[in-house]
Parts: sequence; structure tokens; C-alpha cells
Amino acid sequence: MLKLKYLFENYELAKEALQYWTHDCDTLDNALRSFRISSNAIYPFFQEKALCFVRLAPTEEKLEQNLLGELEFLEYLRRADYPALRPLPASTGDTLLRLDTRWGAYYACAFGAVPGTALEDVPLTPAVIASYGQALGQLHALSRAYTPQTRKWVHGDALNWAKKVLLEYDAPAPALRALRDTRARLAALPVTEENYGLIHYDFETDNVFWDTETETCSAIDFDDGMYHWYALDVEQALDSLSESVEEAAFPAAKAEFLRGYREAYPFPAEAEDTLPLMRQFIAVFGYARVVRCVAERFDNEPEWLTELRGKLAWRMQRDEAFFRQLRP
Repeated sequence: MLKLKYLFENYELAKEALQYWTHDCDTLDNALRSFRISSNAIYPFFQEKALCFVRLAPTEEKLEQNLLGELEFLEYLRRADYPALRPLPASTGDTLLRLDTRWGAYYACAFGAVPGTALEDVPLTPAVIASYGQALGQLHALSRAYTPQTRKWVHGDALNWAKKVLLEYDAPAPALRALRDTRARLAALPVTEENYGLIHYDFETDNVFWDTETETCSAIDFDDGMYHWYALDVEQALDSLSESVEEAAFPAAKAEFLRGYREAYPFPAEAEDTLPLMRQFIAVFGYARVVRCVAERFDNEPEWLTELRGKLAWRMQRDEAFFRQLRP
């Protein structure tokens, strides 16, 4: 998540970036109003009436290596006919631009929209859930066969970054213990071509779209990907699924998801046994991101920012309670 100071809309910045991509000028102002900002600022626009998005992030918030690695992987997926969002080249021919603006330096890239509706907004029938699992299994099968030129960071890099943040912002001792425990337990896991590779990291129901015409899923939002155990993607997806179905229906939904996944890629019992550890990594890494996000305070904060700060504080308290429950 971006630092809170970057969560404010900036239509002029979006327009400045869009000078490098062809766009429909007559609909631009209205389209930009449907922006969203979280780990990036996302502004919609139309290109010959086709929905597209420009993605902006301050350079201090992102590693260029990771962004280039993401775009390279998306091109690989396109060549493999995997249904994922498509990077749009700028007028320079590049898919990633560094823009020096009066608001600071930003990375900019643009994508064509995927078809369909986010899974969080469609009825999750057994067929849809199985397709959701199959889409993730297919992604992991392609990841296993992928040889990058620009390699994104690995799970150890992410933990090193989290440690630096926790120390910088004086995080409580349970968070640091949880980080050390996570690192030690992950170090004991086997790393093989079958269980470890480039993962999506956020393969959740808001980042996967269901197309009723083709009855297939498409994925977006690959920028948080890293090299990790494939089980982490499975854990993230199952956790998201648990929030989208009734509690009593979740066991059946989980079974259907894993059935779909296993049609495309193996998921043995020993991988399923690591899901709690994957959840621990997600909690530690996510906690560090939130700690960094909320550290700065501003005078006269708007109501929406005060409410967001409260939600993030609740999340931090939840994670800290989880960390205290871990074995010493």
C-alpha cells in the first residue's frame, strides 16, 4: 500500500502521463473520476472506446526491477495465451516510463482491461470456483516453465525489506519475533521447480474476472508478484474465497477450488500443510506495509483518511494479536 500522502487523487498527473498513450479525449475527464488508489494509483481511460487503465506510482514506492519483471512476465503470458491484462506500449515504444513531474518522479504504465466481472461481484457457483482454481493452476504451470531476463525479488528480499521497515518504525517485539520465526520456518522448506516460482501474490476475487461468454477467468494486478512457494497464492485465493461465501459453504468451495487447481497443476498434501505458514508470511509482510503506510500524520486530515487510518489501525492490532499467539 502506498504511503497515505499518495492516496489523494491527481487528475493533472494522470493527464500528463496519458500524453504518452493515445486516448479518447472526449471521455477522459469523466473516465478519470472512477480512479482508485491503493498500492498504485489507477486511472481509467478509453482508447478507441476500449477501456484501459494508466497505473502510476512514485518511484520511491516501487523497485524498477520488479516492475520490469512484471511486464516481462505479462508478455510471456500473452504469448502463451493465458488470459491476463495486456500492457500497452507508450508512444516511445516502452511499456514502463519514468516521468519526472512537478509532483515528483513516477513510474507509469498502461493496460487494456480484461473482459468480464470481478469474481467478488458474481455468483460463485461450483463451476466458477473450479475455473478460479484452474486459472491459478494454469498460471503456476506457466510460471514453472518461465525463464526471466529480469528477475523479480524473492521471498527473502521481501522479508529483508519488512525487517528494515519494522526496525525503522519501532515495531513491537512480537512482530519482529514473527518475522524471525517466519524466515526460519521457510528456510526449512524444500525449494523445487515444482513448488517454487514466480507467484501472483494477490490472486483474490477482486483481481480475477469471470467472463460469462467464454466461461473463463482472467487475472489482473500482477505487480506484487515475487518468487515464493506456489502455496502462498493458493492460501491467498482460499482466504479471499472464504470471505466471499457463507461459512458453512466454504469447505465445499475449497474442495471445488482445489479440484480445479489440480486439473492444471499438482498440489500435494505436503503443500497444503504449508498453508498456515504462508498465512504467517502474508501477515508479517502485510503488517510491515501498513506500518510504513500510516507512519506519517497530517494536519486537517479529511474524514475519509481518518476512517481509513482507523481501519488500518484495526488491521495492525489484529496482526499483532496473531503474532503474540505464535510459538516463541
